[in-house]
Amino acid sequence: MSSTLDFPPPPHLPDAGSRRTINRLKRARGQLTALIAAFESGADCRNVVTQLSAVRGALDRAGFELISAAMRECLTEPADDPTAVGVQPGLVVQKPTLAEVRTLFLRLT
Repeated sequence: MSSTLDFPPPPHLPDAGSRRTINRLKRARGQLTALIAAFESGADCRNVVTQLSAVRGALDRAGFELISAAMRECLTEPADDPTAVGVQPGLVVQKPTLAEVRTLFLRLT
């Protein structure tokens, strides 16, 4: 089993799940910027910890969204259909197995 798993790149117009993941990651980026600024400015530790918690939550939710998409893909699309994973022609992406998805999920918990 490979230690890395390649998710198909989002198409030009991402589906709803990809948009949610992208939005969660952008939210995390904004929260991380606010966290760094708060820490550098010597903000109260309660504010810094609150921002840190928000960043962690946003990243966790993005990770769960990715795992959820991989689970849906594993359970609904045939493994031998390269067009089913939504990749560009000529780009080979190995479909995740249920065992790989489980391993990824457990890394997030």
